[in-house]
Amino acid sequence: MVFQILDQNELCDYYDLNKNPGINQRSKIRKGKFDFLSDKKIQSRLISFQDEVQAHVTFYLPQMHCSSCLYLLENLHRLDENIISSKVNFIRKEVAVVYSVQKISLQDVVETLASIGYEPYISLNDLDQKRPAINKGMVFKLGIAGFCFGNIMLMSFPEYLGIDATETALRNSFRWINFLLAIPVLLYSAQPFYESSWKSLKHKFLNIDAPIALAIIITFIRSAWEVIDGSGGGYFDSMTGIVFFMLAGRILQDKTYRQLSFERDYTSYFPVAVSVLTEGKEIPTALPDIKPGNTLLIHNEELIPADGILTRGKAFIDYSFVTGESVPILKEVGELVYAGGKQTEGNIEILVVKEVAQSYLTQLWNREELKNKKEKSNTSFVHLLSRYFTYIVFAIAAGTAIYWMVHDQERLWPAVTAIFIIACPCALLLSNTFTNGNILQILSRNKFYLRNAQTIEDIAGTTHIVFDKTGTLTSTQFQDISYSGTMLTAYQLQQVAALAACSSHPLSKALSRHIGQTKKLDVIGFKETAGEGIEGFAGEDLLKIGSYHFVTGQVDRRLGTAIFVSFENKTQGFFLFKNHYRDDITTLLSGLKNNYHLSVLSGDNEAEKENLKKMMGNNVTLRFYQKPEDKLRYIQYLQQKGNKVMMIGDGLNDAGALKQSDIGIAVAEQTNNFTPASDAIIEAKQLPRLTKFIRLCSANKNIVTTSFVLSIVYNIIGLYFAVQGALSPLIAAILMPASSLSILVITFGSSNLLARRLKL
Repeated sequence: MVFQILDQNELCDYYDLNKNPGINQRSKIRKGKFDFLSDKKIQSRLISFQDEVQAHVTFYLPQMHCSSCLYLLENLHRLDENIISSKVNFIRKEVAVVYSVQKISLQDVVETLASIGYEPYISLNDLDQKRPAINKGMVFKLGIAGFCFGNIMLMSFPEYLGIDATETALRNSFRWINFLLAIPVLLYSAQPFYESSWKSLKHKFLNIDAPIALAIIITFIRSAWEVIDGSGGGYFDSMTGIVFFMLAGRILQDKTYRQLSFERDYTSYFPVAVSVLTEGKEIPTALPDIKPGNTLLIHNEELIPADGILTRGKAFIDYSFVTGESVPILKEVGELVYAGGKQTEGNIEILVVKEVAQSYLTQLWNREELKNKKEKSNTSFVHLLSRYFTYIVFAIAAGTAIYWMVHDQERLWPAVTAIFIIACPCALLLSNTFTNGNILQILSRNKFYLRNAQTIEDIAGTTHIVFDKTGTLTSTQFQDISYSGTMLTAYQLQQVAALAACSSHPLSKALSRHIGQTKKLDVIGFKETAGEGIEGFAGEDLLKIGSYHFVTGQVDRRLGTAIFVSFENKTQGFFLFKNHYRDDITTLLSGLKNNYHLSVLSGDNEAEKENLKKMMGNNVTLRFYQKPEDKLRYIQYLQQKGNKVMMIGDGLNDAGALKQSDIGIAVAEQTNNFTPASDAIIEAKQLPRLTKFIRLCSANKNIVTTSFVLSIVYNIIGLYFAVQGALSPLIAAILMPASSLSILVITFGSSNLLARRLKL
């Protein structure tokens, strides 16, 4: 947030003052401390990807806390030219480092981080670098504040209830005990507010912690003066109460935010399944259920979900999602292959050697390079208000102080202190965060997974929806398939099935299932032409399977959805497919056609034209014989006309269109051929519920706006009483986190109630 504010106001000049910022602490590192990182086994557990040129590793850095940290850590290549790049996930306090394996080692990278004050957290028990569940330092501060607050309240009863003049010595003793108990709260428990305020002041900006820190200091000084002067007991109860309740509210908010962290939850709901070979049978298995020792069957164009050893087939792996380099790498049997690569030539089998790195696949999905989106230039109204909120609070406090200084000085300190405490944009900022987080969870429970919270707003703003047909509107699980042409022998059918099984295209998979594989035939020289067909040597014969044009080289014959087959460039016949539309797909299209412009892009012929018109209305745009590049151009055409386009496809031939569209949704059906360039993934069975998902996303803004208005009303009412000196600082300290909790109740309740009404 601080970095964005500095950047928007062109205050980043100080970053240019030092080409190599940071204090060198290499002399402070114990010699040999990181020698354990030279162990190959430990390296293999830490490194997520490695080839002859580079290695990728992610570290958790608990010392990361501000924009200067972010700047420094993303410029590690200036400290060491052998570090290729470093990307920071500020929320998770993680840095993903890519370094040259030929010039430096993993140990060198860790020592470089430690030398500038960012020693990675590495647990040797399980090599788990994830952030601890709770910030123990914050809990200790809360405990000290709670202990002191409770005892100060107890010692303050004589002040509240009155005390005989004969017991003034006892009263003074209680006052001094309260004074002493308040000191650790001031110097230790309140540190987070001081640190945050000081960092913002160094950047010439007042953040939301500045008035809280000032309220704590003012209250303590005022109270200490009264005790020393003997004129009163002060407001130590209010001061310690401020710290206690504010810390409690922050810990609760942090805990709730962790529970709503989509990046964390997404790994538990990864919708991609992969084929596990068990006793010669393919068993579709969810990624969380894959264990080391399993044998995975990876088809052409499918993503490798886990690190493993190649045990069968020849792998040509495209690691462009990982390294940005699109040239496939050849891997032979016995070599290690990494998660995130995409097989590009035929089937391979791998033996899993490491747990499925779901968080690593999530990291690939969230890579900025895969997003073909323009960043929004406008700033959220929530952040615009919070940006000037602190200045408004200081202005109100100054005006109140002047007024009460003239009229009633006794009310001055309680009024000013209460203003600083009660007025805070926390509730305003939380309304957006928690509403988005809860809706992401609801959608995830229903097998609809979004890349991030921004996708919710994008879905709500959709004006045109484009569908792929095969594998999206139609199901590949149920097909009526018939064969016409020269009869094929049983062996030839097995050759066709073996070649078809190498492709992850819905029609190829359906054909392979229809024939059934009884013989294990190796496929050599496999090649797939997107939108056209596949070819390769199955057994000793060269086979081609695909469109009439692909197999014969002649103009397409319009026979409906058909796959032609040739052996040694001699056409044998074709398999004719009759489409089976998904259950309830007619209901979905009926619900969408009244509110959106609809289009269907299909690589097939026009056989289903009339059926589609009946389901989608006469205003639908239908385009057939569409190649992948044709789909991409159509999306661009719609966007040029001002449409916000949602593209729904199966993730293979539609990869370019999914990336180009404003919202790209990949339909997953027992396969892992989704594209990381998509914005969302939906389980095929959940597609008929898309209308409900869109309604929930559209309601998101209304819920945020409602909670935002309530937050403003709360601040106005609180300030109304605070400026009059009618609000105790202690009550203000209780109400402030209570307001945040009320926002949680409103956002959770509203979104959950709507989800229940939609039966989600």
